[in-house]
Amino acid sequence: MLIYKILRRPEWDAFRSAGQTLGAPVDLADGFIHFSASPQLAETAAKYFGMESDLVLVAFDADRLGEALKWEVSRGGALFPHLYRALVLSEVVWDKSLPLGAAGHIFPEGVI
Repeated sequence: MLIYKILRRPEWDAFRSAGQTLGAPVDLADGFIHFSASPQLAETAAKYFGMESDLVLVAFDADRLGEALKWEVSRGGALFPHLYRALVLSEVVWDKSLPLGAAGHIFPEGVI
């Protein structure tokens, strides 16, 4: 199963350069890396990234993240994936730009 991380372009660039990341500022503050499952993506993008346009959607295989990945109750009582360790670049399945259209973010075909 794929899970997703939305990153701002500078965060993605820093991740690629360093080869690992502890996440965005919200992740650092919370002590874990926030992800979304496919059905949660549109709401996550709208709620936390509003009108931001220079975003990158990064996909990860949940099974490859190991026991440090926990599914925990979050927004609206839904279970969200949270990672309690650094991400490494080799764990990225794919990355794609997440542009902003007139009606919100435009997700790659087949993701949501």
